Amino acid sequence: MLPIVDKANDFLWNVLLILLLCGTGVFFTIRLKFIQVRKFGEGCRLVFGHFSFKGKKGKKGEMTPFQSLATAIAAQVGTGNLAGAATALIGGGPGAIFWMWLSAFFGMATIYAEASLAQEYKTTVDGEVTGGPIYYIKAAFKGKLGKFLAALFAVFIILALGFMGNMVQSNSIGAAFSEVFAARNINIPPIAIGAVLAVLAAFIFIGGTSRLAAVVEKIVPFMAGIYILGSLALILMNIAQVPAAFKMIFTGAFSPQAVLGAGAGITVREAVRFGVARGLFSNEAGMGSTPHAHARATARNPHEQGLTAMISVFIDTFVILNLTVLSILTSGVLGSGKEGTALTQAAFSAGFGSFGDIFVAVCLLFFAFSTILGWHFFGEINAKYLFGKNAAKVYSLLVVVFIIIGSTLKVKLVWSLADFFNGLMVIPNALALLALSGVVVKICRTFSGKKKNE
Repeated sequence: MLPIVDKANDFLWNVLLILLLCGTGVFFTIRLKFIQVRKFGEGCRLVFGHFSFKGKKGKKGEMTPFQSLATAIAAQVGTGNLAGAATALIGGGPGAIFWMWLSAFFGMATIYAEASLAQEYKTTVDGEVTGGPIYYIKAAFKGKLGKFLAALFAVFIILALGFMGNMVQSNSIGAAFSEVFAARNINIPPIAIGAVLAVLAAFIFIGGTSRLAAVVEKIVPFMAGIYILGSLALILMNIAQVPAAFKMIFTGAFSPQAVLGAGAGITVREAVRFGVARGLFSNEAGMGSTPHAHARATARNPHEQGLTAMISVFIDTFVILNLTVLSILTSGVLGSGKEGTALTQAAFSAGFGSFGDIFVAVCLLFFAFSTILGWHFFGEINAKYLFGKNAAKVYSLLVVVFIIIGSTLKVKLVWSLADFFNGLMVIPNALALLALSGVVVKICRTFSGKKKNE
């Protein structure tokens, strides 16, 4: 199955999606006059001004701005930040990280458009506020075309996140704990770990949106803080290697052979492809997933929610993902033969000894599990749209099954499947964003000058 999926990914990722994703980001960056730079400070104030551990409730059927941000970050900050960064380094070399940075920078403008449109076109269904690409796609393309593209997107996101994406998360958790157990001669099969994850996830799924929001707003700040402290400690232990790490990234972006040697077989095309693909899996800008969370926020206006969404990409890629990258590159484990989660664990084990692999496994448990919750929520919205409210239980049951299956599969196949379906999601979403660019610009102009008390 892997060769077939890889060929499909070659078609999608070598030209089409790189141009569509990056092109959309560049387009919005220019039309919004580099909003990710101009409004970065305001976005930070909006994010951290809503920070709360107290579980403050939003309006009925909605989330507080911080809960919606936490749900979005829960979906973004997951396996992509630990295992995804490692697979990008293996598949595209250190230069892939440069292209990941570049796509994330432009992606900040794209996600502003996604979040602001999600707020603009949100609606109420069965007493709950809802929104996302299915609603702004129909606004962008009227009649049968809009309905077809919206339904297509709904199918893609259910497959990409609810099923394939959550297999990646459970696979990475299973792989991380398998490394820990194997190093200590403990024989616990990955499927047992997948079963435990499935039971925990099912408990939260049953509780609905309110339980999800209450869980993620507590998990996200905690997990991010612990991982940031551990990563910084490791990087400081190897601080002398930091300049060399950045040199590898910038040199590898345009000349991978100069870093890895000609025998590695990695070209600039691979660096770009893996950088953009893994960047998308990590920060999700342009994919159409996080707008579902941003639509639920009790935002003052669409513009402010767009600024909030921008900061989520910054936190995901420029803070947390970079810490993983520098941890690996400064530890000297890139050529160890490890891949995915195991490579990240090797970096922390090089610095922290036998505690290193445990630290990564526990952090990954929090990261990936919170992503499972977020992605289940996004898929559920689309399952209800396609099949009605009663489809939610069947969908949740299938997600639980895929969590268990994912824990047993090979790493490469799981990531390749995720790349393929993630890519399919981008196409209808990006087309709608471009079609509604005038609405996004109007939102920005209308609300960007308003003061907080207006």
